[in-house]
Amino acid sequence: MVVFTVTCWVAASTADGQCRPGKESNEARLLAFYSAPIAFSPASAPEYQPPWAFRIGVEGGLIPDPDPQIQKPGACSLNRAENIELSRFFARPRLALALPGHFAIEAAYVPPIRINESEPNLGSLAISKTLRIRREDMGNPTTAMVRLHGTAGRVSGPISCPKKSLQQTNAAQSCFGTTPSKDTFRPTMFSLEGILSTAAYDGRMGFYGGAGVTFLRPRFQSGFTDGLGSIDNTRVEADLTRGVILGGVSLQASTVLDLSAQVYSVRRDVTTLRFGAGYHMQARQDRTAMHR
Repeated sequence: MVVFTVTCWVAASTADGQCRPGKESNEARLLAFYSAPIAFSPASAPEYQPPWAFRIGVEGGLIPDPDPQIQKPGACSLNRAENIELSRFFARPRLALALPGHFAIEAAYVPPIRINESEPNLGSLAISKTLRIRREDMGNPTTAMVRLHGTAGRVSGPISCPKKSLQQTNAAQSCFGTTPSKDTFRPTMFSLEGILSTAAYDGRMGFYGGAGVTFLRPRFQSGFTDGLGSIDNTRVEADLTRGVILGGVSLQASTVLDLSAQVYSVRRDVTTLRFGAGYHMQARQDRTAMHR
């Protein structure tokens, strides 16, 4: 399930072209803001896993409101900005498979199921390498991870001019017409992260923190036909680079079930809080032995 909130950029006049706003523009910052909650960060504290260990999980979190300042008209606005909320929550299922050599691959997919007025179709992939820093017989086991991940896909729906924002009283104002817009947001991104974790309480809890860099390539395609027949097909594009910090805690609720909470922060854009749970196909007694 995916949820989304964006700002209306569409004006009542005709617009058909490409807009590449500056990196510090409101449009670019807003695209970055809504890309961050979708980033495919680690599901839980990194740990050694035996080859072919398999985890099925789910994660979700609230999407906060953006700073009112970046919702104001910017380089691509032709009239005025109008805050539009489709939903405030993001969630997705995810899978992880441990490979020989302490590598692992992860995947997530949000299918095109309409939720409220939005329809997501998003996929994420990650590959990681885990390194032992300190064994359990030397103290709390400590693990490092290097992780590369990416997300691509789209969120479609009446983003710029939903039904509730349509008006038929003033053709000079935005969203003049009777048919909601058909817009598409593509939050394409690639990230490289380094993470350090340590286990405590006989491996029942894990604490971790890390940092990384994300290369954002978000695209927004508007699609609105107003009451006079004018079509707005403006495409907003931005190429951005962002530093990321993250940290969290994992709890082994049973031999096969883990719970997790994570803070994911892009200082220039947004900080999000995520929660997750996972079911391990291999019992925890076997997995804990990998720390030793």
